[in-house]
Amino acid sequence: MSQSEVEEANRSADDPCPSLAIVLGGGGAIALVSGIFLPWPMAIASTVLGTLMVAGADVDARTYLLPDLVTWGAAGCGIAVAPLLETFDPWLAVLVALARALAVAAVLELLRRCYAHIRKLDGLGFGDVKLAAAVGAWLPLDLVPVCFGLATSAALVAAMAAHLRGQSIEGTMKLPFGAFLCPALWLVFFANILPW
Repeated sequence: MSQSEVEEANRSADDPCPSLAIVLGGGGAIALVSGIFLPWPMAIASTVLGTLMVAGADVDARTYLLPDLVTWGAAGCGIAVAPLLETFDPWLAVLVALARALAVAAVLELLRRCYAHIRKLDGLGFGDVKLAAAVGAWLPLDLVPVCFGLATSAALVAAMAAHLRGQSIEGTMKLPFGAFLCPALWLVFFANILPW
């Protein structure tokens, strides 16, 4: 392998940009499913969220980083589409989505700090906290635990599969939690707004 090939491999491994093929393929599949099952305003919202989550999961799985464009973009879009999701009072819907986003992020930040204080090492990154704000912005409060439960269960299954493949599982093993939380957010959102 030449020096330039090594540099390119290192750059792509550390690159916080998502793979264009994965984003186009995943986003296209989400757009198709959303277009079939949802009315058009909800289909657009679902497609935007799903595409952001595909990008976030891809980057986090490779780099253990969640790009700000994904986390803040998803949180901002969730607050912006709140009037579509709760049509009773558009301004109140925006304020409620903003309050949920802040509350969920605050709870995860508290969990992150407590874990770091007790274990003397980071268990969650700040990107996960920002992604939690997106979870709060998009989901009703009663579905937030479902989303985190789904993501945590998927991460546990991934850790068990790694153990079955012979990898050593220790308390310091790193898992890209955002790679599990991103798809969980879209799945719970999609299931919640299905018209049946």
